[in-house]
Amino acid sequence: MQRRTVLKGMASLPLLSGVTATNLMANEAKKSLIKNGKVLTAAHWGMLDVEVKDGKILGSRPYQKTSEIYNALQYYTHDMVYKTRIKYPMVRKSYLENPDNPKPELRGKDEWVRVKYEDAIKLVARELKKTREQKGNQSVFAGSYGWKSSGNVHNSRILLQRFMNLSGGFVGDLGDYSTGASQVIMPHVMGSIEVYEQQTSWPVVLENSKVVVMWGMNPLATLRIAWTSADEHGFKYFEELKKRKDIEVIIIDPIRSDTVKFFDKAKHIRPVPNTDTAMMLGMMHHLYTSGKYDKEFMAGYTYGFDKFLPYLLGQTDKTPKSPEWAAKICGIDAKLIKSLAEKFVSNRTMLMSGWGMQRAHHGEQPHWALVTLASMIGQIGLAGGGFGLSYHYSNGGVPTCKGGVIGGVNAASVGIFNDKGEFIGTADSEIKDGKFVKKAVTAGEDVPAWLIKTTEFAFPVARIADALLNPGKVIDHNGKKITYPDIDFIYWVGGNPLVHHQDTNTNLKAWRKPRTVVVNEPYWTPTAKMADIVFPTTTSYERNDITMTGDYSNMNIVPMKQVVDKFEESKDDYQIFSDLCKAYAKDLVLAYTENGKEEFDWIKEYYDATYEQVNSIPDFIHEMKPFNEFWATNKPVTFSSTPESDAWIRYGEFREDPILNALGTPSGLIEIYSDTIEKMGYDDCKAHPMWFEPIEWLGMKDKPAEFHMLSPHPTNRLHSQLSHTSLRDEYAVANREPVWINTKDAKAKGIKNGDLVRVFNVRGEVLAGAVVTDDVMPSVIKLCEGAWYDGFDSGICKNGSPNVLTIDIPTSKLANGNISHTALVNIEKFKGKAPELTAFKDPKIVR
Repeated sequence: MQRRTVLKGMASLPLLSGVTATNLMANEAKKSLIKNGKVLTAAHWGMLDVEVKDGKILGSRPYQKTSEIYNALQYYTHDMVYKTRIKYPMVRKSYLENPDNPKPELRGKDEWVRVKYEDAIKLVARELKKTREQKGNQSVFAGSYGWKSSGNVHNSRILLQRFMNLSGGFVGDLGDYSTGASQVIMPHVMGSIEVYEQQTSWPVVLENSKVVVMWGMNPLATLRIAWTSADEHGFKYFEELKKRKDIEVIIIDPIRSDTVKFFDKAKHIRPVPNTDTAMMLGMMHHLYTSGKYDKEFMAGYTYGFDKFLPYLLGQTDKTPKSPEWAAKICGIDAKLIKSLAEKFVSNRTMLMSGWGMQRAHHGEQPHWALVTLASMIGQIGLAGGGFGLSYHYSNGGVPTCKGGVIGGVNAASVGIFNDKGEFIGTADSEIKDGKFVKKAVTAGEDVPAWLIKTTEFAFPVARIADALLNPGKVIDHNGKKITYPDIDFIYWVGGNPLVHHQDTNTNLKAWRKPRTVVVNEPYWTPTAKMADIVFPTTTSYERNDITMTGDYSNMNIVPMKQVVDKFEESKDDYQIFSDLCKAYAKDLVLAYTENGKEEFDWIKEYYDATYEQVNSIPDFIHEMKPFNEFWATNKPVTFSSTPESDAWIRYGEFREDPILNALGTPSGLIEIYSDTIEKMGYDDCKAHPMWFEPIEWLGMKDKPAEFHMLSPHPTNRLHSQLSHTSLRDEYAVANREPVWINTKDAKAKGIKNGDLVRVFNVRGEVLAGAVVTDDVMPSVIKLCEGAWYDGFDSGICKNGSPNVLTIDIPTSKLANGNISHTALVNIEKFKGKAPELTAFKDPKIVR
């Protein structure tokens, strides 16, 4: 619900006069850092008590426990501060020698030079200005998608965009890697993005559902985290679900995951990877031909079912999508497909789906098919029935609490400059008498042509390598045409795209194309090693901030107190961008900092606004205290749910009156058939859900490789975060990322548990440690995403990063999402001496 929302808050270090009351508070807070004791803070993985001794972190643990499920991510704060850190501002040697001819082909291989912070600031400001003058704002990319640190003030991604907007503009990106296909298709189907929205309340599910289906999800791993900070209450509800003998749990997943093991009595069904849509179509065909579907719901709440039926019944292609047809594709017996369909329609059934199935070729189809299946079942909008796409993420379904929501940083308006290159304001502000002043905006003001141009150049984030390599290329996207810009300057913060993105070897070529790459980063990640200029930044434990817990529940407001002093020469992103403003143009920093606001100015401003909001609610009893008391107490503010939120049903109002509460689709109904998509005329995404054969899968003829590789979210990391900590010692095999292989497959390949193995295909090769297990089905291997790439010196990734092996083509012309779960690979025992792992070592520094 909040995850992709641009927040409204900021942070800083002393910039101007330092005379406000909160400036004094900041100075006092710095003096009073707790040297011995416990400090409350928060991370994506929850509220934390951090233990400090002699000014150093000893360890951390959860601030509170809501369930018996162990969250390992909460115990490694020490390593997040002290391991693999970048100590000083650094510039790649060839870039420092000649920024106009910086030898970008040496990125990832070149030596590094330590420079003074002030010199690095001047260098970035000069080269950014040069790039804009030579190639325009559309040559500057600052999308920086990624899991930035928690905190509404020190939001690195928005702080970057704020600087780039005020200094002239930039090209951004569209969508994300997590739900690239679904967040585009779902508005056409449901009129809503769906994947980041609140679910039917868990109390309603537990009270009313008779069947709960977990389709392609592993909540025991993914509920450990949230975009803000996890409230962890989702674990509590899954524990309650496990206890309920009157609710049948069915898990559909090729892997025997942590969740399957937790629900040890659940029915576990293992389809061939990437075939979920075919399985759903087989269920739909059976429901229709047996007459057991909800005809009234289809007639009153959906659009286009009659146009979908000819495909379902095989009238358009002479192939009925029968359970028998589906069985040959998905590997599930036709009788089981039929019995599941009948079970779903005859019991109050909640279809919970993960996001993994849509990170596949033609990924728009599974969730569209899931909605169509749920519609035929006819329980959407009923208590405990329908479908949900966020129960596995950020504790979706935990009832929303009544209270306030903390604001955060905004990306600001685009700056306006005079003929002298001086900053004079934005469309809604000006610099007057040496001050930043807000002003009224005249309706209908003309938008500068260059700004329209940069907006038109924004492209789907999962196409970044394609965009870097093919400037001027025109692609289709959701009914529009997008032209790739000629990007020559990248500024990246709060993410690790050299690990996140598919087909790493092609991605490396792409990142060696622009003239300048700047990265703000605490750690020597693969992305930092591929930069030209690196600013060492603070972690969230070295600065003050504030956040909420629960992207959907909004349960707590947490003071994120600075735990320890800043590491070496690390600086807050806010300080870096404020100083870049000073170096870039006169008075720009006044707008960026709104006349010199510092860290506590912003924290207090956002808290006070929420405090006022909460106090304006009539007869509302709450525990919020004035800011100074809240901060000094060092405890969260906790809000409670209401009877209304406890009983909330997604699409309940639509169910009651589909005319008065129409959906945001053109018809106002659930669109099984989309006239809008039909008009787009795409060959890879038609007007209704369909089975498309993936570019690589186990059922294809002439397979290019033997095994289907799944790369799900890891249990013991947040994507690549925590990859460098000693938590890795708990799961690494042969000092590499573990790869699961089925017992029979391992025997056929001569692979034993603990062996170092080579996983490879035409796109690349990686080394991993073998885990021989029946928890993965035959002909499938599991290699979790997020392992730091380690192949700069050898070509083979020595640390088992699966994106070396994945395919970088879009889901379809509609959404252009990534297809990371569509990949075939080979596997063999590694021969020869194991190469040294260097993923977590510093690059070569010459001075």
